[in-house]
Amino acid sequence: MRESQPSPPWGRGWTATRAFTSGGGPGEGVKPLKTPYPYRKTRSLARTAGQIDKARELRQTPTETERAAWYLLRGLRARGFTFRRQHPVGPYIADFCCMERRLIVELDGSVHGQPSQARSDAHLKSMGYTVLRFPNGIVLQAPDLFVQKVRRFVLLMEALG
Repeated sequence: MRESQPSPPWGRGWTATRAFTSGGGPGEGVKPLKTPYPYRKTRSLARTAGQIDKARELRQTPTETERAAWYLLRGLRARGFTFRRQHPVGPYIADFCCMERRLIVELDGSVHGQPSQARSDAHLKSMGYTVLRFPNGIVLQAPDLFVQKVRRFVLLMEALG
């Protein structure tokens, strides 16, 4: 009885003859980068790992209003506007952000009714974002009005170019 040998990973019956490789090793002519931390720990230099973790936590535990608004805003994808929810923008985490049009939709709950709201709006405006603020009640009590206002603003931005 013959011992079975494991088949090579590149297919049945092929031998490693270097017929299809240069033989110079991986990354021929490219010097490896020698740094203590070759891979970034965050996805963007503008966001910290803490912001990403906080945004992830907020996405996993949405309020009823955020859940309803997310369902409504996703309907604008047909028009080519993709919203992200709980997206870190600078030092803040926006409720909903459309990166294509640099539009932020904020739902004003108990956390948002603070004096720092004007400061954050000014900072986001200096970064080139437009901030739309809506009370929580409009999303739950008049969802059509909420979508109509966001859509009207998106169409206005689309017309302006």
